[in-house]
Amino acid sequence: MTEHDMTVEGLLAAVEQAPPVDSVAVVARILAGQMDAREVRFWIIDFTGDVLLCLPVANDTEGGEQNHIDLRGTLHEEVIRSQRLHITETPGPVSGYRVLAPVTTQGDAIGILEVTTTVKPSPRHSHQIAQAAQALAYVVTSNRRFTDLYESSRRSIPPTLAAEIQHNLLPQALSCDAGPVTFAGALQPTHDISGDTFDYSLDRHTLHVSITDAMGHHTYAALLATLIVGSLRNTRRARATLAEQARAAHQAVLDYGQDATVTGQLLNIDLSTGRALFVNAGHPWPLRLRNGRVSEIQPEVDLPFGAPWDGHYRVQDLDLAPADRLVLITDGLTERNTTALDLPARIEADAGLHPREAVRSLMRALHQATEGNLLDDATVICLDWHGTSPNPHTSTTSADTSQNRH
Repeated sequence: MTEHDMTVEGLLAAVEQAPPVDSVAVVARILAGQMDAREVRFWIIDFTGDVLLCLPVANDTEGGEQNHIDLRGTLHEEVIRSQRLHITETPGPVSGYRVLAPVTTQGDAIGILEVTTTVKPSPRHSHQIAQAAQALAYVVTSNRRFTDLYESSRRSIPPTLAAEIQHNLLPQALSCDAGPVTFAGALQPTHDISGDTFDYSLDRHTLHVSITDAMGHHTYAALLATLIVGSLRNTRRARATLAEQARAAHQAVLDYGQDATVTGQLLNIDLSTGRALFVNAGHPWPLRLRNGRVSEIQPEVDLPFGAPWDGHYRVQDLDLAPADRLVLITDGLTERNTTALDLPARIEADAGLHPREAVRSLMRALHQATEGNLLDDATVICLDWHGTSPNPHTSTTSADTSQNRH
């Protein structure tokens, strides 16, 4: 492949000829050859969102090399937050330059491509690195269907069986830029897993969102969460109405939940009009950020799924205007040891952040407030409704560079 041919299309064509486990290495080798790079590394974000783990790809030295990075306060974190390519001089006895490019697709931050060169990259080479990072995003998204390589590489802490089940219930992409709406979610489990889940799906006209909290702990709670998520996905994919989805979820817990209950909130947003409908099944109330101030939306509250009642869930209108931010939570953010966390103030302070960064900031604040001792799973969804105005979170600068000296 010539330098002229090194485009996203060309890189993906080369990847198609390689086994799924080698596809990242193929992209890196092509890039290393074009750039005469000393080293190419791919950093993947772990499940917590606060650690980068290295997936060696090409020209990677053996032994003594750092294989993980705590994101907090680093240039790597700035690259993910800004979604811009950064060039810095490398420290140490061998002079050179380090290029960091975000690996992101549709707002879902996957990791960072790091390229070390002996000479300062030209604008053309910077563009090629940005192209390679974009290709990597597609490669990882596509090829993780065929191998556990990428999932295994994201594990900074070995999960329990319950945690494995809970993680597999989450959507594959935890954030999404989708025209009129930007979505992000995060889940911080306790050590014994308490059954939190969230889910979303886009179709041509509607964004579907759910957030649920199954009672109990450990594997039992994870299995109950599997039941509720499976029911909601089944009816959603059958194009059932919101009321029908809620009723089916309720019946599934009644039939198979062994007298357990699940709180939940279901939300539909019409992407062409902004009309939002939701069901509240005994769940904490939503929070809305509008004009810089947070207020609590106070819905009619029905009983949790699986509670002994007739299960006729009310579908309610939710007032949603352009530039609004909607925050959905589970009760892990309102436990007795979270009083040091001023949730409305945190949401207001983070108003300018992409929802992906806002949920990370909130989870960090929660960890600090509880000193890492969560009493219950904590889940948050952050959703920005842009209306018909342009989406301010959509990045159009894949090859722009920020020149920093470190």
